[in-house]
Amino acid sequence: MAGLEGMEQPRGDERATASRWSPTVEDERALQALELFGNPTEAEVPLPSRPESAATARRLTQVVVLRQWGLGARITEDAVLLVSELVGNAVRHTGARVFGLRLRRRRGWIRVEVRDPSRGLPCLMPVQEMDVSGRGLFLVDKLADRWGVDLLPRGKTTWFEMRTGDR
Repeated sequence: MAGLEGMEQPRGDERATASRWSPTVEDERALQALELFGNPTEAEVPLPSRPESAATARRLTQVVVLRQWGLGARITEDAVLLVSELVGNAVRHTGARVFGLRLRRRRGWIRVEVRDPSRGLPCLMPVQEMDVSGRGLFLVDKLADRWGVDLLPRGKTTWFEMRTGDR
């Protein structure tokens, strides 16, 4: 399930607290990801094209949006969800060995970019209530203020932008 990879779920024993999510543990993991992979506000961060990289991208987005930029929990939560969807598409559909993550901020806006070497364009598909997959771009379309794809000489950048309250 998206968002839960690497997280062991409690198995009915109420004393099993070490594996439960905790903001302090998540903050520490986010800071470790920043140290290990680099700051995506300073330069594009290359990440291996593997499913577990979605967790790294989420952590990097969380630490930047919430801690560095000081934006609220709601915009952080939405940005983390949407970066996970873009990374999932890059990992599943491009065949790339590496993708890049970049976060930018300007007055009143944040922009999250995922670059990959494929020139295949993502496709926004209609989503039915009972669909179990294919909701990624649907979520991006609903939660982001704008999104798009920039074709590059070797690949593409899929991005979304969200308004912030700092106008």
